[in-house]
Amino acid sequence: MKTICLSVLFSILVAALNAAAVSVDSRISAVTVYQDRAVVTRTATVPLTEGTTDLVFANLPQSLNEQSLQVSGSGSAPATILDVSAKQTFVEHTPDARAKELEDQIKAIMKEVRGVEDRSLVLAARSTMIDKIENALFAPPAKDVPRPDLEQLTASLAYVTEQRIKIAADRTALDEERSVLKNRHDTLQSQLGALRGGGRKAVKTVTVRVAAAQPGALDVSLSYAVPDASWQPSYDARALSADREVRLDYFGIVRQRTGEDWNNVALTLSTARPSLGGAAPPMTPWQLDVYELRRPAPDAVILGPGSGGKLERRGYTGSIGSADEPTFGMADAFSPPPPPPLEAGFSSATVDTAATSAAFKIEVACTIPSDNSPQKVPVTSMSLAAQPEYLTAPKRQAAAFLTSKVENSSEFPLLAGAMNVFLDGTFVATSSLRTVMPGEKFDLALGVDEGISIKHRRVQKFTEDTGITGSGRRITYEYLLTIQNNKKSTEKVIVTDQVPLSRNEKIVVKVLAPEAREMKPTDEGALKWTLDLKPGEKRELTVKFTVAHPGDIVVAGLE
Repeated sequence: MKTICLSVLFSILVAALNAAAVSVDSRISAVTVYQDRAVVTRTATVPLTEGTTDLVFANLPQSLNEQSLQVSGSGSAPATILDVSAKQTFVEHTPDARAKELEDQIKAIMKEVRGVEDRSLVLAARSTMIDKIENALFAPPAKDVPRPDLEQLTASLAYVTEQRIKIAADRTALDEERSVLKNRHDTLQSQLGALRGGGRKAVKTVTVRVAAAQPGALDVSLSYAVPDASWQPSYDARALSADREVRLDYFGIVRQRTGEDWNNVALTLSTARPSLGGAAPPMTPWQLDVYELRRPAPDAVILGPGSGGKLERRGYTGSIGSADEPTFGMADAFSPPPPPPLEAGFSSATVDTAATSAAFKIEVACTIPSDNSPQKVPVTSMSLAAQPEYLTAPKRQAAAFLTSKVENSSEFPLLAGAMNVFLDGTFVATSSLRTVMPGEKFDLALGVDEGISIKHRRVQKFTEDTGITGSGRRITYEYLLTIQNNKKSTEKVIVTDQVPLSRNEKIVVKVLAPEAREMKPTDEGALKWTLDLKPGEKRELTVKFTVAHPGDIVVAGLE
């Protein structure tokens, strides 16, 4: 039995030593981007002979996570994967086509810079000539040279002044052009330096050892995780004041500097957050101790509610617990539902939902260069029913802000991100959107609408003495709020204002308007009206109150 085992091991060793090495010409076919990394999938078709073959994937990013390597294959040659290994190597770095393109752009800019400098020399010569003309005008008259009369002198001075103004304007234009060229040159030079580096370049080579029972072709797929890639959501909200719906265009802003350009790849944007690990962090004891000024702080864990979940020790600060980095693989594949209806002119992604995340599969092939530049990828476009209303706080700002109550009736989760707001085709504001799941309602801030007129003014401020001896003081404030609907439809306007709150028993605030039976201020002193204004209707709201206090104290917070 021992002899048989040694024979088998010897046969395997001989087969490994005799394995043929095949350099694989692969291409990036698919990429899944997370918020802090990406999983890249390379595919290739390789011919196999009977026996053991080493498939060599060369010049892969040095930063790829070796623990994330996943290999699969299928084809006419039944094959078994025996081993997957990775090693770091160094190659002489030569500029690629993109580096050559950047160099050509830099040369073109330098040519423009030389042109600017030549024009600057011409301006300097013109300025010197004008100086000489001006000096000649005011020089003492030479023998046999007549002095210019007043008309000639006036014309010469006008010419000199005109030329100096032109020279100054030309110098300003050259300075601006020189600044623009410098910024372009510095940007291209930075991109070229990051792309080209210098000397030898570290890369990784992945070797996949396979055993084939017979010759044939094998379609092999290699996937790996790399850092320096991310995406974040972005939105364009377009609303028409006459309609009761909002069109929301959903984009993904993708950046990457992994060292590989992603050319015409199948792109997937995932909401999963692998950096957080797969389990919740464990709790540690919350210990309290007596703090003594004269004794050094003990080398023990002191954790409080304001510590932000950090362990604080002498000489050490760390996180509570830790979670191992997850292994990336091809486990993000789901059975996609039928694609949603497409908006005209806007390609929509399909969404795969799992228990803890969602993945947006972009319908069109995407190209993302490895220069960390933001690339805007369309995810979907949706029309959402909206119930518009206006919010205004005239005391703070005399403007009505259009807000729509919207329900996410799509199957796409809306992640928190920046949003550009367009009202009636005009860009009105930059806002933000919180995370909204399918079926959830949310408020969409659409900016100021000038169709609702808002005015706020103080009608009176009256101070009088009170008490038998006049030792008290009472101040009466009155404000008028005017809201007018200049639109052709009935609109809902929510108006908020406030009255002051007393934090001292010597200060008494009494609200005179609105009356208590109509509206009672909240505990924070807020007043709120909900108005349904017909077209052209104007409403006036009065806020009136008194502040009484002894005359020998100074009240802070009064207007």
